[in-house]
Parts: sequence; C-alpha cells; structure tokens
Amino acid sequence: MTAPNSTRDLRPSYRAAGLTALVVLALYVVTLAPTTAMWDASEYITAAYTLGIPHPPGNPLFVLLGRVASLLPVGGVAYRVNLLAAVCSALAAGIWFLVAERVLAQWIAVAWVRRAGSVLAAVLSATAFTVWNQSVVNEKVYTVSLAFFAVVSWLTVLWCDDPDGRRADRILVLIAYLIGLGYTNHPAGFLVGPAVATAVIVRRPRTMLRWRLIASALLALALGLTPFAFEPIRAAHHPALNEGEPTGCSDRIAVACTFSDKTVHRLMANVNRDQYGKPNLSERQAPFSAQLGMWWLYFEWQWLRDPHGTQGPLQTALAVLFLGLGIAGGVMHWRRDRASFWFFGPLVFTVTFALVYYMNFKYGASQAPELSGVEREVRDRDYFYLWSYSAWSVWAALGLVAVWRVVAERAGRAPRWMATAPILAFGLLPLIGNWRAASRAGEWATREWARDILNSVEPYGILITGGDNDTFPLWYAQEVEGVRRDVTVAVTSLLNTDWYARGLLRRPIHRYDETAGPAVYRGRAWPLPTRPIMSLSTAQLDAIPDYVELREPQLFEQGGIRAVIDPRHLEFGVPLRADIIVLQMLKDNLGVRPFYISRTTASYLQSLGLGPYALVQGLATKVSPAALTAGRDTVQVPGAGFLDVPRTSALWRGFGAPAAIIRRGDWIDRPSVGIPALYTSTALVLAQAAEMQGHAAEAEKLRTQGIEVAEAAHIADWFLGPEPSTPPPATGNDAPRGTALPAKP
Repeated sequence: MTAPNSTRDLRPSYRAAGLTALVVLALYVVTLAPTTAMWDASEYITAAYTLGIPHPPGNPLFVLLGRVASLLPVGGVAYRVNLLAAVCSALAAGIWFLVAERVLAQWIAVAWVRRAGSVLAAVLSATAFTVWNQSVVNEKVYTVSLAFFAVVSWLTVLWCDDPDGRRADRILVLIAYLIGLGYTNHPAGFLVGPAVATAVIVRRPRTMLRWRLIASALLALALGLTPFAFEPIRAAHHPALNEGEPTGCSDRIAVACTFSDKTVHRLMANVNRDQYGKPNLSERQAPFSAQLGMWWLYFEWQWLRDPHGTQGPLQTALAVLFLGLGIAGGVMHWRRDRASFWFFGPLVFTVTFALVYYMNFKYGASQAPELSGVEREVRDRDYFYLWSYSAWSVWAALGLVAVWRVVAERAGRAPRWMATAPILAFGLLPLIGNWRAASRAGEWATREWARDILNSVEPYGILITGGDNDTFPLWYAQEVEGVRRDVTVAVTSLLNTDWYARGLLRRPIHRYDETAGPAVYRGRAWPLPTRPIMSLSTAQLDAIPDYVELREPQLFEQGGIRAVIDPRHLEFGVPLRADIIVLQMLKDNLGVRPFYISRTTASYLQSLGLGPYALVQGLATKVSPAALTAGRDTVQVPGAGFLDVPRTSALWRGFGAPAAIIRRGDWIDRPSVGIPALYTSTALVLAQAAEMQGHAAEAEKLRTQGIEVAEAAHIADWFLGPEPSTPPPATGNDAPRGTALPAKP
C-alpha cells in the first residue's frame, strides 16, 4: 500500500483541483460582501475604480487587477472587486489540492482516498477564519498574495520532482518573475523566496553556481517589478486617491519631472513605506513571546471564531487539535515526500516564526485584555498571518489523513477506508463554526455609515476626520458611488504628511446635488465656493513644520471664536502639522464654508480649545462662529458639546446604518465597535431631548431604536449595565499614516 505509485498515478488531478476551486468559489460567492466594509476595503476599492494609489507601498499590481475586476458586468463596483478576492483565494485552494495530492501520492495507493485528502486540504485552507473573512471582501491585498504564494508553491513542487528536467530552468525563471510580480502587489511577495532558495540549494546545490541561469532569474525578477512604473506615471495625473504622491510633476506630466530625482526619491519612499517609521527589529515593540502569543490567539480563531467569548474552551480545544494535526502532517510530509518538504517546511517557518519576528507588532488589540498599560495595535492583525494559517491547513489535512489511515488499518485486515471516512468530518468544523463570523453576506452598514456621516455635513462643508474608518468609507462613497462629492474630507492623520495637503489644494469643487441630498437641506440656497480650501500656496504648505514647540497656551482668534490651545491637551503635547493645517482651514473658511469635525474623533475639538463652539449635528460636530448656549432646541451633551436637536432628529430619520446593523445582527470586529456605539448614543441623547420637550412616545421610540442597534452589535451592556471597566472605542481607526514624531508607526 505504501509502495511508490506508477507515473500515471502521480499525474496531477487538474480537473479535480479545478472543480474543488469552483466549489470553494461558490462558497465565497454565497458569503460575499455586497459592498464595502470597514478598514482598508473602501480605500482599495476606490483605488481600483479610480486607478488611484493607495497607502504605501502603493500596490500597483492590485490596482491594475482591481481595475479590470471593476469592469466586470456583474453587481456593483464594490461587489466586483470583492469577487477578485474570492477568485484569488479559490485559486489558492485548488492549488493546495494539488500540493496535498502530490504528498499523499507517496504513501496512499488508493486514488479516491488521495483525492479526499486533497479536497480536505483545500476546504480547510479555504474555511480557516482569516482566509475566509478576507476572501469575501477586498479588505486587503493579501488574497492576491495568497494566490501568488500558491502558484509559486506548485511550480516549486514541480521543479523539486524533476530538478534536471527539460523544463526545470524555465520553471525557476518563471518563479523568479512571479516573485517579483507578487512584490508589486505587496512586499509579502518576497516571503516565498527563502523557501524556494532552500529547496533549490538542498535539491540541486550546483544550480546556484550556474551564472547564466542566475542572471536570467534576476532579469525575470526585475521584469516582474516593472508595474511599479505605474505609480509615478499615474501619480503625475493627480487622481482622487494619490497617497504618497510618488511623482516630481506638480502641475502636468512631462519627461523631465517624471525622470527627476524628486520622482525617484518619492517613489522609493513610497515603495519602502518610509512614512510608517517602523523601529529597527532590535527594538522590540513587545516581547517576542507576546508576539507569538498574538499569532496563537489568531490561530485559535481559525477553527472556531468566537467573537464574543462564549465558547472559549471549545475554541482552545479545536486549536490544540489542529495544531497537533498540523505537526503530524508536517512529520508525514518529511517522511514521505522529502523533496517537496524542503520547500513547504521552510515556507511554513517563514510565514510563522520569521514573519512574527519581522512584523514586530505591539500587543494585539484583542490580546490579553487583562493587561493594562501596554501599547497595543489599534486593530487585530490576523490578516498578516493569512498565509501562515492557509499553509498550516495543508499540513493539518495531511495529519487528519494520517489519523484516518491508522484508524482504517485497525478496522480490519484490509484498510476500511469507506467505513472510517466519517473521521474526515473533523475537517468540516471550521466550515460550520466560522460561517456566521466569516460571512459578509448582507453587510451594508459601512456603506450606509459613509452616507450618513457625509449627509450630516451641510453642502460644501469641510469635514475633519481622524483615521481609516471615518475616512476610507467616505472616499468610497464619494469617488465610487458619487455620494456628496461637494463635501471636502480632510483626515488629520494624513495632514501630518506633505503630499496630502497638496492634494487637498488640488481637489476640485463639486456642485451639490440637492435632489440627492437630505430633505433637511432643501429649499435653501447654497452658494458654490469660488476659492481653494486654504489660502496657502503649495510652497507655503510644504514649509509648515512637522510640529511647533509651545511652552504656554496660545490664543486662536477668528471672527467670534476665541479658543485657547493648551499643549497639554494635545496628543503629543505639541501642535502637530495636522493641527496647524486644521486651524488654518478653519481660519480661511469660517463664515464661508460649514466646518465640521467627525464625532469619531472624540475630544479633538476640545483639545483645540473649540469646545464652546461645538454643535453636534447628526454624526458630525459643526464649529459655530460664536459661543453657544443651551435652549429648547439645543441640548448640552457632556463631553461632546451642544446638540442641534431638530437637525439631528431629521438626519436620524434618514440614516441607513442603524437598520443595516440590526439586520446583520452582529458586529464581529470589536476594535471598530465604536461605530454602532455612536449610533446608539445618538439615539439615546435624542430620546433624552424628546423627553425634556414632553414627547414621551418619540423618546421611547428613539430609545428602542438605539438599544436595538446596541443589542445587534453585542454592546448593549455599555448602555444598560453592568458597565465594563473600559468604554467602547470612539473610533476604529488605524494608526496615523505618517508623522514626524515617534510612537506612531
């Protein structure tokens, strides 16, 4: 039974692999997000649709692939780009089928048993939580990377089978090209390189001395990197999304500025992600043991995602089971197919231990909640280990087949494969346990959130936001769906860079469409602004320092505003470049354009001394040109300013996100739970105001709506008690994209 099979038996089952990939794709389509989602999904969908440049390193290959996907004649733009993620992960699942089959062919003689084990590998890798959850919305570029990982893996396995064959050199050159091409999607494209090099050195060490082959591979690698040329070419056209602005062309594209030193410098800064300022690897942001603990926490999620902590023991038990199965599968791989192990073993090591060390994360957002006073990532980073959990699933499947074989052999004289096949049902546990948490079917809340917050701003208003979740969805709504393009969105975390402020100056003024806006703004003339958002020139903007050292409180005066800026109340203890620009925009636009701060930025207005001028309208806070006082229609909200009751009530009736959150019935991503919490708090404050005005029935209706949102998001205890030790996060925004000061990667 364990003797080597015939050459015919070793031929890959491409049809079966393709069918498996189609089944996985069908699963993803059933659970696919119909539109955008929190975090980076909106940014990448917008970049793909507009052929823009997302945050460094710019991901040019993804943008080009996403643009092609956005043209598909099915669904909306977001659905099409989400479909790209599903196709890439389904392709990876089909290739893992082939890899598993290749290993099983060395020690399982029965063809259908090998196929069953290969299907198991594909299903496990496809339904591991992070893989599944990232495959049903294009929240990151990692599913495209996963497809490249899988293709390179299969090519390397083929090379390992016949390193001296007629196609061996061509395969290595193709692998080099794909690694380079994969890097232009994300730097993780290089992660597969060490495993390929290990396999080549072990299988045929003399290959490393063949300079012609090495030169050809390096040339292919360089050719694969050529999509990076897209960035300076496209950036010179100044698309709506132009992060990093990797071009030296300020006004128009030309040969001289395209090939200038400034273009090279900006492009390399973008590719190398300079604006993030990550510390050296010797400066650990958390103990390595804690960083491994983060990996283990997310490993537990893969087999049973338990977002509300109700099945902790079962989740841990399953994690231990699949860890053991993976180890057993790795041992069997080593024993039965040493040739391919010299690639796959180093790959697993690279995307686990080596990657954990290299990423050098702080404590995870959901890790060890009992620890206080430790620096944490602002969100869970499980997506960085997507490749790790996907590859581990292959070994876990091999381990389960090994267990199946032992049980089948002990069941009778001849192995009773069919009778003992139910043991494979363990491989379906992630499919069952992760369905609700991983599925994004019917998720409309993020799209509605973007519309709601944009509609909270009066026509031609300026909206200051704080980070990813109150910015990216707005970009998507404006640039992809054409919602409220008259609003200028300015995010403080990007205002700390030089390129972002230049982009705001270039942004055209879009005419307000009254018919598509909220009813509360109709019947009133809204004059079209005729001057830029700031009175500063590009040169003056570039001259603004990264921060200003202040020892004493400073007075900001404009119109009826007299605000005292106390450095002690600012995030870094000094006014940052972003703060300076925000105040400049306020100075230039007070009385000209409505000026708002997103309510997700919590106390930003107070830190600038503008608390007495803060008027809450819907999901945004308007800066009033004079100090406010309480009245019948203006209720003071502790910590947030004054509430414009009639305006907020009118806006609330048009909000779409509360109903979307309630229909979904859950909110899996806890670091962004401040979004539903904001809706609940708004409803409860409006209910309180209605009670004060004697509208008891309306107050009860609002209170019920607010609590329904909280219950659907599993945060009702924040409002009904018992009160937890810490409040829900006010935003859900990722780390600032660039600042000259330390401690903010």
